[in-house]
Amino acid sequence: MTNRRDLGKMALGGAIGALLAAPRSARATVHPSAPGIKLCAQSGANPTDDQLLFLKQLGVEYVSVGSTPDLRTAEGFLKIKKRYSDAGITVWNIGNTSVHNMPEVTLNLPGRDQKVEEYKQYIRNLGKAGIYYTTYAHMGNGIWSSGRATIRGSAGREFDMASPDKQGVWDGKTWKEPLSHGREFTKEEIWENFTYFIKQVGPVAEEAGVRIGIHPDDPPAPVLAGVPRCIFSNFEGYKRALEIAASPNVGICMCCGTWLEGGKKLTGKDPDEMIRYFGAKKIWKIHFRNVSAPLPHFVETFMDNGYYDMNKIMKALRDVKYDGIVILDHSPSLVGGGNAQTAYGVAYLRAMLNRANGEAKS
Repeated sequence: MTNRRDLGKMALGGAIGALLAAPRSARATVHPSAPGIKLCAQSGANPTDDQLLFLKQLGVEYVSVGSTPDLRTAEGFLKIKKRYSDAGITVWNIGNTSVHNMPEVTLNLPGRDQKVEEYKQYIRNLGKAGIYYTTYAHMGNGIWSSGRATIRGSAGREFDMASPDKQGVWDGKTWKEPLSHGREFTKEEIWENFTYFIKQVGPVAEEAGVRIGIHPDDPPAPVLAGVPRCIFSNFEGYKRALEIAASPNVGICMCCGTWLEGGKKLTGKDPDEMIRYFGAKKIWKIHFRNVSAPLPHFVETFMDNGYYDMNKIMKALRDVKYDGIVILDHSPSLVGGGNAQTAYGVAYLRAMLNRANGEAKS
């Protein structure tokens, strides 16, 4: 006898089958980027004149901006874009925490279809504003930490699988063990939910001309609080996910720090190997960060103080003719706050880029 859960799976399978069979948009657009690796800084939606001057002093030509709720419309995005363009700075992407990471979508929770529609409208708004990239994360219970650690007198995020204090956080919500959502989820569910989502938003991204770069699970542990992290935590998962999406507008935000948290044993490939495999056609944003060691215990540290040679990443980007942005990610705290972190990051990245370019010429 077929039970209700089996009927639900059959219905979901039928819905996914219909989505897979749907014709692809004939208007798919991937806007070309100017050649060259682009150094980028994280900035706010309403920068002051001094903040814009600071970015100019650093030689920053690109920014990644987090939007505020009042500006999450096409008109709001155009306002953000103009504020920076008047200062000679290009907005590469504008984020929206409400749809960046959606447990409703990842876990098929109540409100899923409303979130999918909200995401579609977000993509349309970006396209109307001439913003052609955004980052998406498919995590069901947030970014996990177990506390803060000290690195060269600075404080940085720490994660220890053995810690009773570890928890996931995203957009004001917190999740803890043993089960963040009251039950265990299967890998099959996570894959089905991703397919349901990407087959609906992919065509919208194609029509809007917006590229979606999918961020790795942070951290890329196999399971956290009953939720498998089985797709965006390893090379094979990414490969299969992009094959399912089957869209020129769906690719990767390569967060090197998250990837290093997993280590090659879990992820299957080092960051430079991922870059060389997927190349500039599928990788559109690089989060540049180092960590002290792979799981089960790591601390986010300075780029020159972790276990990985970050120059290998910049060299790989140069070799594949990468033309997206490279941006500092989750830097330990510094005296002077955000400006000091930005200055450190841009200076370090510029030195590494100059070295990679110099080596290529010689």
